[in-house]
Amino acid sequence: MQRTLFEKIWDRHVIVTRGADEALLHVDRNFVHEGSFHAFDALAAEDRKVRKPRQTFATADHYVPTRNREQGIAAVTDPEMRNMLELFATNTKANGIENYYGLDDPRQGIVHVIGPELGITQPGLVITCGDSHTSTHGAVGALAVGIGASQLKQILATQCLWQKKPRTLRVTVDGTLAPGVTAKDIILAIIAKIGTAGATGHAIEYAGLAIRALSMEGRLTVCNMSIEAGARAGMIAPDDTTFAYLKGREFAPKDAHWELALAFWRSLPSDDGAHFDQEVALNAQELVPMVTWGTSPEEAAPITAVVPDPATATNADRRAHMEQALRYMELTPGTKLEEIRIEHAFIGTCTNGRIEDLRAAAAVLKGRKVVVPAWVSPGSTTIKRQAEAEGLDRIFRDAGFDWRGSGCSSCAAMNSDTVPAGERCASTSNRNFEGRQGKGARTHLMSPAMVAAAAVTGKLTDVRKLLN
Repeated sequence: MQRTLFEKIWDRHVIVTRGADEALLHVDRNFVHEGSFHAFDALAAEDRKVRKPRQTFATADHYVPTRNREQGIAAVTDPEMRNMLELFATNTKANGIENYYGLDDPRQGIVHVIGPELGITQPGLVITCGDSHTSTHGAVGALAVGIGASQLKQILATQCLWQKKPRTLRVTVDGTLAPGVTAKDIILAIIAKIGTAGATGHAIEYAGLAIRALSMEGRLTVCNMSIEAGARAGMIAPDDTTFAYLKGREFAPKDAHWELALAFWRSLPSDDGAHFDQEVALNAQELVPMVTWGTSPEEAAPITAVVPDPATATNADRRAHMEQALRYMELTPGTKLEEIRIEHAFIGTCTNGRIEDLRAAAAVLKGRKVVVPAWVSPGSTTIKRQAEAEGLDRIFRDAGFDWRGSGCSSCAAMNSDTVPAGERCASTSNRNFEGRQGKGARTHLMSPAMVAAAAVTGKLTDVRKLLN
């Protein structure tokens, strides 16, 4: 029987089944961050320890400060946040978790950035984390799912997880992307097409010539936002691009183990003729840079478009949501997207905080000046060092960007990196919900190059007009 990438990984990890569509899965890698304290507390309440500490990887990212990092823990001025970071360090030590990347560790970074970066994330694995954007790791050909606190406690205690088997959806993107159009535009276009519930209950496999042509950084961006389409997971079959990316990384297999791993990894792509429960197709050549105008990732449109009219909605619920979104965003139907002014610009996150993203933004910023407050938070400390070695930090600083440390920063706004109420931010993050970047903040999602273009013009701008 021909099987999909998802089915091959699922079948290898089933320990026992329950009912028609539920299975207990073995978990290969589990990531925790400082928000995982509820699960650790529940574990301690039962006088238990982490069962497989070597398969648990811990990094501080959500609450870490991005400014004054040279001060270490002293940079955390909020006592509640400092307590969470200190408790995280205590929990990892008490449970024998040696792979801990705290505030001062040179490998510290956003969990979904450092996993692939360190080679912890590998094809064919089942990966979990108490964070919805765990789907990011599927870009290397893994099955990666976000979990809640009770599920995390189960994994910490047993290294296993009960899961309902999702259906499968293949999204095929063929054709060639035009200059200025990126992976972020692909995934925003997909979500705009199928909606935030379009992949509910499914594992997405992205396929097609345009997907295969993406770098690993681009693939990670696409899989990262799978959850925004309602998917349980997002996956891309491993290939030579994947293998070249992983080779030599800290936790990647070495020597003879590398050859054995390669042989297994090459067996993972979906078989010809494998059945998918749903199919969706896009033509990359028709895509242009995308931006969001509302308060959901599905409320995205080409930068060349206008703010849509709720009167065009296909049903009453959709119309009501559009009306609420426009009230919150204070936008008028028919307004050209390129006429929308912004007050802030932010580059970073587990969606677009990788070295390729910083290079793309720097290419737009070089020789230009920002006209709004702008900041960049690299996805990891390693990426920050690499960017500085390449001189990208000087380009950002010369343009007027604030060059900050690694962390989730203004994506979740759990530290001081917030956007004031009523003000707009051009952002590379993955969510534009009401208040996501601060109470009353208004977020427009787009690619790093598009954020750079907005920062230097003060409004949403088609970056293709600024490309040399």
